[in-house]
Amino acid sequence: MKITTAFLLGLLIGNSALAETRSLLPKESKVEMGITNDGVMGGLSKGKVSKTDQGTYLFSGDLSLENNGGFSSLRMSGGDWNLDGWQGIEIEVKGDGRTYDLRLTTDEKFRGSSVSFSGKFETKKGEWTKVRVPFSALKATWRGMKLDREFNPAKIDGLGITIADKVQGPFKMEFRSLAAWK
Repeated sequence: MKITTAFLLGLLIGNSALAETRSLLPKESKVEMGITNDGVMGGLSKGKVSKTDQGTYLFSGDLSLENNGGFSSLRMSGGDWNLDGWQGIEIEVKGDGRTYDLRLTTDEKFRGSSVSFSGKFETKKGEWTKVRVPFSALKATWRGMKLDREFNPAKIDGLGITIADKVQGPFKMEFRSLAAWK
């Protein structure tokens, strides 16, 4: 295989900071960030989000499988997230080695509630990594039920990160960027 300058440039643009990104983190007062735990259905998981002294966000807590529980979810709403023309979401994250879900909601509803569009990403314990979740990889669900729905990046009204990997115990994921990428 012949390696050309155009090929190398394509690799650099596709796999580095040279790719175009747009931050999705809350900078406006109208963006709200909060936690929803499995207590809404009787579970005992506990999660919290805080901003660190370094300006990063820390999503941490304890996942419990008791009482049919097993999830904690960080959620943001109220942003201007029309991402028409963008390819997906990139997160710079330092994790605990566990698997998380990126969850997006739009105006899409099922039985009067929001449909979630989610894609899994893995973290490396104690290491900063950039992970990308392409919009094309997102799967539609409603309360765990798979749906056949189309994701529309122009209609995003909520962003979130969920841990629901069926592993009881503490979790800790820090992120310093959450951005759309082209």
